[in-house]
Amino acid sequence: MSSGGHVYIMTDHMRRVLYIGVTADLPARVYQHQQGQSGFTSRYGLNVLVHVETYDDIPTAIQREKNLKRWVRAWKVALIDKHNPMWADLSLNLLK
Repeated sequence: MSSGGHVYIMTDHMRRVLYIGVTADLPARVYQHQQGQSGFTSRYGLNVLVHVETYDDIPTAIQREKNLKRWVRAWKVALIDKHNPMWADLSLNLLK
């Protein structure tokens, strides 16, 4: 999953805080978050990967990340609910 770019959403187990990020290497970036190597996600315990979108190139992924960050929380929750209604941790399959 390291070609192109990936937009992803992380949350905590209580779904209180959402973090939107972009990366070219999704497994490595999620691992960093889960190991507490990222300031914001570490501070709020955001270690559950609940949404991923894959793009052919990084510029497109960055633009999507910027757009999603402008969304209100309800829209972000609806996006997650649509593609991952159980809010399952998608990293369980990613990091095997």
